[in-house]
Amino acid sequence: MVDAVKAMMRVPMTRIGIVTAVLFQLIFAVVWMTGYEGVNGRIGQLKVALVNEDAGLGAAIGNMMMEQLPFKISSADNIEAAKLALHEREVQMVVHIPSDFSATIAEPGSSAALRFYINESNPVMIKNIMSSAAQQITNTVNEIAARDGTLAADKIGAVYEYSNPVKDMSVQMVPMMMVLASYVGAMLLAMNLEQSSAALASQFSGWQRFAARQLINTVTAVIVGCFGVSLVSIFGGTGEVGFIPLWGFQTLFLFAFMCMAQVFLLLFGSGGMVFNILFLSVQLVSSGAMVPRELLSEFYIRVGDVLPSTYAVEGLMNLLFGGPSAANAAVGLTVVICVCLTLSIAAVGMRELMPHVRQRRAVAE
Repeated sequence: MVDAVKAMMRVPMTRIGIVTAVLFQLIFAVVWMTGYEGVNGRIGQLKVALVNEDAGLGAAIGNMMMEQLPFKISSADNIEAAKLALHEREVQMVVHIPSDFSATIAEPGSSAALRFYINESNPVMIKNIMSSAAQQITNTVNEIAARDGTLAADKIGAVYEYSNPVKDMSVQMVPMMMVLASYVGAMLLAMNLEQSSAALASQFSGWQRFAARQLINTVTAVIVGCFGVSLVSIFGGTGEVGFIPLWGFQTLFLFAFMCMAQVFLLLFGSGGMVFNILFLSVQLVSSGAMVPRELLSEFYIRVGDVLPSTYAVEGLMNLLFGGPSAANAAVGLTVVICVCLTLSIAAVGMRELMPHVRQRRAVAE
């Protein structure tokens, strides 16, 4: 057995595998610890829209929210405009104080309610934070009213309205699962295609092998996208959007992942897998699949703006849970594809040019 171990350790792929395992630990530890550092301290980046239609106690409630809540509080002209901002994820919660709020609580035996609107088409952390904040607001308003002698404590209630409800935690995690599985698959495919391309170098030119690789990527993205959406559909995770739109979108971001993964291998050969591991970790942190992007540091927000997983998560949330059109996300993925293909073409061109350069140098010497 000792001889077998020594023989295996002499094989380069064995050493590469061990180094890769170490790099996974290093990269994920560094990226995740820096990416999620200070998340709780950035709660103030979340936004709440206040719609106050009450001329009495409403002003005091608004002032209390401004002073006590850690969020960015903005005033909306009307409830419809605030709901639209919530739908577009421009705010994370809407607080509505109806016009008859003060009059209702002043009547003996009656009770009033604050209305809270929360969009569940977001990372689950948003719902938890905003539901807790809504309860805090309700309790504080009761304290204010009781202290001022306006009414007995706990006469003010809360009405919650959740738009785009997500039925189960398993469904809420589908965007992260699809992005993770898709990029890991794209990495492995790119690595194997690079090895296949190297094995065929004596039979076909670099441009022929590159064209073949893109055709394989395209067909694979279509097939894998169909298979992936089918599995999600079987487990009830496709929502109301239907099979075809989700299949088309997954095919698009799968192809974007494949284009990105191949760039590093075309530029650096097998060593490019280190960059793929790095970008896998960075994309999981910066995409908003697990932690809202609003709570990340400015660095990771800016990095996420240029990575395909951010647009994949955005589009998946819109299609699976509800929200604005996925068209903007599709445009973002298309831009990433164009940039990555341009870099890939440049890398292939450099590879094709290098032998001629070496030959000219040899002749010159």
